[in-house]
Amino acid sequence: MRLKSFHARTMAEAMRDVRAALGDDAIIVATREEEGGGVRVTAAVEDDALAAVHARMTQPVEPDEPEIDVEEVVADALHRHGVPAALAEQLIDAAAGLDTDDPRLALGAALDSVYTFNPLPDGRRMDRPLMLVGPPGAGKTLLAAKLAARAMFKNRSVGVITTDTVRAGGVAQLSAFTRLMNIKLVTVEDPDALAGAFAVNNGTDLVIVDTAGRNPFDDGDMDELKALLSAGEAEPVLVLPAGIDALEATDMAQSFRSVGVRRMIVTRVDMARRYGSLLCIAHRARLSFCDISVSAKVAEGLTALNPVALARLMIPAEEKAPRETAPPARAKKKSVSSPSSRTIP
Repeated sequence: MRLKSFHARTMAEAMRDVRAALGDDAIIVATREEEGGGVRVTAAVEDDALAAVHARMTQPVEPDEPEIDVEEVVADALHRHGVPAALAEQLIDAAAGLDTDDPRLALGAALDSVYTFNPLPDGRRMDRPLMLVGPPGAGKTLLAAKLAARAMFKNRSVGVITTDTVRAGGVAQLSAFTRLMNIKLVTVEDPDALAGAFAVNNGTDLVIVDTAGRNPFDDGDMDELKALLSAGEAEPVLVLPAGIDALEATDMAQSFRSVGVRRMIVTRVDMARRYGSLLCIAHRARLSFCDISVSAKVAEGLTALNPVALARLMIPAEEKAPRETAPPARAKKKSVSSPSSRTIP
């Protein structure tokens, strides 16, 4: 992976510099405002792609295209993804103020102005264990295996702990993954045992804790999760699948935030085509976007999420121009306000 830093007056100018220097496959690693004015963007070029979904994220922009209305394309995309009206208007206004003719760069800069992107360290030592939390069926166990595999590929030491001792097959599934990677799986049943497991893994580059699915609306489930978190300095990271109902998922996310969650990993991105619920969850629960999983395979499909990558998911290359039948941009923002008025393409 090749890294390069760019300084520019505006985000749009920085994005253009990134594309000119590193090409269309560049991903944004970090962004920050400079004290003396302007922004600094750190970008990277990966050595390989992530199959179908990652290809959608890195589709090149064709140079010789007819002039398009950037604001209209962004508004159309937000409408199709079911983004709530107030949030859509905020993003459209942010995109409209940028000097760019690329709707995906405009949407990426708008997303960067509204959301925080805080990916997990890839290949670097983590000072705190990661505790994967979330509702049942979110994909925490597969994600634990993916994180372990990614760290192993970077030649990092890995410790894997599971507290999912109640669900039938929970330990067996993760054990099958860790055995293939020659990682010892530690099984614990209570906070005291978890504290001991942390002590055993002291000095390990990455410690991953897989937890049982918790009902965020059940006080008993959440009390058990709080007890596990009291066993050490683990960081709880919320795991949610793409394509779920925005309002239900937002309530879930807010409940998990109350126990210390600040970052969200999104799974099953390859099985969803509308990502408005993710924007709603992160905005209302005040969560940072983290990594995404775009494959069911353990050894691939886990990647950091950044503003431009998310914009490319929402506006694939073949859909950069608005549909001929689409209403004007401002009219579309009003149409999002009523679920009954949404059209599902």
